[in-house]
Amino acid sequence: MNKPLPSMLACLLTPVYLLYFGLLLVLFHPVQVLCRRLGGYGAHKKSVDILNYLIIRGLLILGTDISFRGAGRVPRGRPLIVVANHQSLFDIPPLLWGFRAHHPKFIAKIELGKGIPSVSYNLRHGGSALIDRTKPLQSVREIAKLGRSIEENRHAVVIFPEGTRTRDGNLQPFLPAGIDALLKAAPSAVVVPVAIDGTYELTKRGLYPMAFGARVRFTVLAPIEPGALGAEEVVRRAEAAIRAALGRPFTSAVP
Repeated sequence: MNKPLPSMLACLLTPVYLLYFGLLLVLFHPVQVLCRRLGGYGAHKKSVDILNYLIIRGLLILGTDISFRGAGRVPRGRPLIVVANHQSLFDIPPLLWGFRAHHPKFIAKIELGKGIPSVSYNLRHGGSALIDRTKPLQSVREIAKLGRSIEENRHAVVIFPEGTRTRDGNLQPFLPAGIDALLKAAPSAVVVPVAIDGTYELTKRGLYPMAFGARVRFTVLAPIEPGALGAEEVVRRAEAAIRAALGRPFTSAVP
């Protein structure tokens, strides 16, 4: 397929997908509210699972080739700290769907807790941590609270230790602070690295036009048992595994 055709399809189909995506968020907001009020946490979670499945399936509108591999490596009955590189807002739905059996939670900036249909409601009521980056103590308390929750309930938390999304697929050095707080609060947790490749292609030119025919891969890598390892060593191993899976070497800033 020559380049002009994918570009034309991207321009034509991006509004279709964005309309589909927006309608899902708007329609599922009252669905989430009703499910939570009438059926509690379990019903609310099912509504969120369905929402994320539909968001992922909708990417077929843009010809996206997406896969989630290695889920069988994830141990059951343990709290999980899922450590992933971060390329796009479209990292979130596949992680929520792929780890749905483990009830994944997120650490998100507090601004996302309001104003976004469906997303903000789930962050506030689904067990995730909302942190204020201008208040380090508040952030530490919220992360520790989330760690205790996943320890007690054997749930999962997803953390992006780069601290921000990449714009070109290259990784930034992983920061250990959030993982350190989680490991202290959830001492029986196992760390699960996930390599994300290709979601940055979807939005490398912004939300219009999104890419047509992007190839997106989520790969669950071998779990890391923290044991007596310090948080910095755990993070170094997770980053090394993700970099190896993506073919992205360490920069000089990372030993």
